[in-house]
Amino acid sequence: MSSHNLLWLQPDWREQAHAWIHAVLEQRGLALTGAIEQPHVRPWATVLRVPTTEGTMFFKATAPSLVHEAALTAALSHWRPDCMPVVLASDAVRGWLLMRDAGEPLRTRVRAERDISRLLAAMPLYAELQIDMVKRRAELLALGAFDRRLQALPALYQRLLEDRAALMLDQPDGLTSAAYERAQALAPRLRSLCDELASYGLPETLHHDDFHDGNTFERDGRIIFTDWGESCVAQPFFSMVVALRSVAYSLDLTDDAPELARLRDAYLEPWTRYAPRERLLAAMRLTQWLGMLCRALTWYHVVSSLEGNARAEYAETVPGWLQEFVDAAPI
Repeated sequence: MSSHNLLWLQPDWREQAHAWIHAVLEQRGLALTGAIEQPHVRPWATVLRVPTTEGTMFFKATAPSLVHEAALTAALSHWRPDCMPVVLASDAVRGWLLMRDAGEPLRTRVRAERDISRLLAAMPLYAELQIDMVKRRAELLALGAFDRRLQALPALYQRLLEDRAALMLDQPDGLTSAAYERAQALAPRLRSLCDELASYGLPETLHHDDFHDGNTFERDGRIIFTDWGESCVAQPFFSMVVALRSVAYSLDLTDDAPELARLRDAYLEPWTRYAPRERLLAAMRLTQWLGMLCRALTWYHVVSSLEGNARAEYAETVPGWLQEFVDAAPI
């Protein structure tokens, strides 16, 4: 990645970030025990590793397009400290966070041991978190979570289709004209399925649009959900689009693998207080299609804010997800 011009790599930015980290540690009575390192750099975020007298801390900074992650994560850590990172400090304006080490990503164990048991424990906890956040929808939106409620999706879809440049029509890795015509023709179907899904009576709530085993950690027996920059208020089952794909990729599973069905069922169990299992499964089938659109919209938001080489590098994600959405459309 051509990243020499990224904000995160500029000396002035690093100096400001390091000064903020030092100030937070001093307020907490902590001290550095080594050099601050920068293991993770992306156009939309960076992470610094901060070794201290109380263990490793992690600093995260986000680009303006995802600046809400800092305030949202701080709020979530206050509301649900049992399954969120421990936040030492946050700067909502600059999008900065300093957090304690969340432990080991579940992906490490899943891939090494080819064992989904830890994920089976994480799925109902995540569902309970979503259910708990139903009462905080207004607060989540006020904190900057994207509004992807079913009533908003048709207009967002239309806006995406109008940005032909973002869809890279008939370019390499872009959407073909034929796929674009199919996408336009799907608009009425999208509206009717949003209405149908709303009729199931499942509450819209917090949705992590990049929920997977790489963003789910374990420390001292505690499951911790991280990386909330792409959060939405949406139909909750959208979260399973990426979650199940990620496990399928990690373990080289087919879509009908029993492991994926077990994870899906573990996730759905808490939702049986709203509807019987058969009805939840019917709703899940609809969300696995509509969730692809939500993912396309998130990438559209992120990519639209990038410039130059960074934008070119990730531009294909928007037509890529939209192409999948078109291909998987229910007849």
